[in-house]
Amino acid sequence: MFADLPAELTYVALLFGLFVVPRMLQRFRIPAAVTSLALGAAAGPGLGLFLHDPTVTLLSTLGIVSLFLFAGLDVEVEDLKRERRVIAEHLAVRAVALGVVAVAAGYALAVEGRVAVLVALALLTPSAGFILDSLGGLGLSGRASFWIRTKTIATELVALAAMFVTLQSATAKGLAISAVVLAAMVVVLPTIFRAFAHFVVPHAPKTEFAFLIMVAVVCAFVTRELGVYYLVGAFVVGMVAQRFRSQLPAMASEKMLTAVEAFASIFVPFYFFHAGLVLNRDDFSVAALPYGAGFLVVAVPLRLALVSLHRKVRLGEGFREGLIVAVPMLPTLVFTLVIAQILRELFSVPPAVFGGLIIYALVTTMIPSFVFRAPAPAFESPQILPLDPEQARLIASEQTGGTADSRLT
Repeated sequence: MFADLPAELTYVALLFGLFVVPRMLQRFRIPAAVTSLALGAAAGPGLGLFLHDPTVTLLSTLGIVSLFLFAGLDVEVEDLKRERRVIAEHLAVRAVALGVVAVAAGYALAVEGRVAVLVALALLTPSAGFILDSLGGLGLSGRASFWIRTKTIATELVALAAMFVTLQSATAKGLAISAVVLAAMVVVLPTIFRAFAHFVVPHAPKTEFAFLIMVAVVCAFVTRELGVYYLVGAFVVGMVAQRFRSQLPAMASEKMLTAVEAFASIFVPFYFFHAGLVLNRDDFSVAALPYGAGFLVVAVPLRLALVSLHRKVRLGEGFREGLIVAVPMLPTLVFTLVIAQILRELFSVPPAVFGGLIIYALVTTMIPSFVFRAPAPAFESPQILPLDPEQARLIASEQTGGTADSRLT
């Protein structure tokens, strides 16, 4: 029945579904990303619509590229440097947890080392773009939002590097070639930005946004060809543009951040919809439920405990205050979706394991909205409360190991 409808009508229905239905379901604290994913599963495996549709695929690619471009642009290197001690400790704890979970996954799932590491990354890596989008609706203080943002970005940055090495480690030659290409990209991009600023901007003002998107798409396709998916290239472009802001301020200004996130808000729903299209009924069989439940029972308490205990030991916070930072860092939706797809395409993991990872991602993504009784995020610009002088003093005290009152407001 649906196959007989005109193509234009099906696309109109798709736009309505992706931009209206998620808003309607937000009242029930269901994130728009989860709704879009469910709509994709209903349209693809359910009704056989939009399968292998090049238009949806292209829009999906723009969505994932813009999301990670935004995450890269939002990396404040100065913040990471200023809080380097706390961040370094946080990352060290995460690295140990990654190793332990990888060993446990390899043993429990009877998989090779690379697959085990990817499963561990899928379980432990927060999705920075999604989390940054959700912060404004959780009603947190500027100080709590600062730590969530900083720790999430630092964790995802290291996770991207770990994913790159893991995927390219099959052969030393492949890893070396990929590393050279990625390093060349980092070295060449500033030159490209300078040439654009010198030769193009004076004669074609206000073209920075289009240029940034174009460069991000090109670099995303380069890293996709390297076998590490689109997100690495887009994230690298965002970081390089952020570092280049002194020479071309418009490239990484607050205005550009807003523009990129507005661009992402249009195309990100297509990414989640497309992710739903490639799901199969077998992915959600009864066999997938034990895997999903096992991932949740093991990984969620572990992740909450790691953040809370570190903050208690390092900053003297109570367990409740630590959870206020830890819970919003739980969502893994984008990163888990990407890695799950890689695991299925490159390593042919069983459908039950794939489905278990999807179940885990969906549940962790919905936890913060229900815990904080806040509206679910809908791909909007996060309104993060600024730090007041007292909060800035507290963070500075934490950096130097002080014992200032660390209660969250």
